[in-house]
Amino acid sequence: MLIKKPSDIPSSDITPEAIYRARRDFMRGAFSVGVLGAAGMVVPGVLAEPVHVAEAENKGPDWLKREIASAKADSQNVSDKLTPYEHVTQYNNFYEFGYNKDDPAKNSKHFQPHPWSVEIAGEAGKTGRFTLEDILKGMALEERVYRLRCVEAWSMVIPWVGFPLASLLKRFEPTGNAKYVAFTTLKDPKQMPAQKSAFSSIDWPYVEGLRIDEAMHPLTMLAVGLYGKVLPNQNGAPLRLVVPWKYGFKSIKSIVKMEFTEKEPPTTWNISAPQEYGFYANVNPKVDHPRWSQATERRLPSGLFSPNIIDTQLFNGYADEVAHLYKGMNLKKYY
Repeated sequence: MLIKKPSDIPSSDITPEAIYRARRDFMRGAFSVGVLGAAGMVVPGVLAEPVHVAEAENKGPDWLKREIASAKADSQNVSDKLTPYEHVTQYNNFYEFGYNKDDPAKNSKHFQPHPWSVEIAGEAGKTGRFTLEDILKGMALEERVYRLRCVEAWSMVIPWVGFPLASLLKRFEPTGNAKYVAFTTLKDPKQMPAQKSAFSSIDWPYVEGLRIDEAMHPLTMLAVGLYGKVLPNQNGAPLRLVVPWKYGFKSIKSIVKMEFTEKEPPTTWNISAPQEYGFYANVNPKVDHPRWSQATERRLPSGLFSPNIIDTQLFNGYADEVAHLYKGMNLKKYY
């Protein structure tokens, strides 16, 4: 994995050594969420009171917990301070469970992400339906600490557990006609209450897509856990995409289908508001959303009296790794 230390991160944002070591420890089963709270990383007034989130309802099968517990810890010298676990799991966009930030944690408590299967379709030599066990078979799980930048101008730093998407896609032998990879989220109104709402403006199921070279990039991963735990329901259990240089809505959750396509696939937010949400959705401080600036972001935790506003970086700070993918492209046109 490639993560380069940005030169403009202030010293106040450098992770204390104790927390950095604790992050290694939790990958060996010794981590406690209390370490973060004891370190004073929770800002009063902003989600300071933990609730019983849906993560407690999704402990996951024993085999998956063992896989995550044995994941290789991130060896990179990550400079960003980790976002506390309670913020990562209580401040979410997962509109299948509601539109408020705390709705996913409250409304996904009874969601059942196990057992799970994913359909592989399209321009590939091997297609079919594969269980989560099939997908993880032979995969060496690893921890990766990535920045997550939402198009709404807030951000987090999350220690994901997963594997490179490329490692999986190569198994299915994509053909020369495979120019894109399309992804689909589960559609199940019985478990996902917002999908049956008469007020929803989204045509379910949620769909997303990447160009094949983006999907195959070493930074692109599929996550099955975070903070050394099985991925919580509200964070996209049991399998979600993570593309750290793009806005968060590209990182589709609870994936049930991946399809290799020759043409650019439709994507949910581009369908809903094409003037606001492009197919690429690369983080770019110089290309504003029509209704707000993207030059800065609110790094959680952040409160009214303790705002944590930082400058947004091109490609979310991963330009050295991914800028070549868009060489010669007009990034304002292909936003």
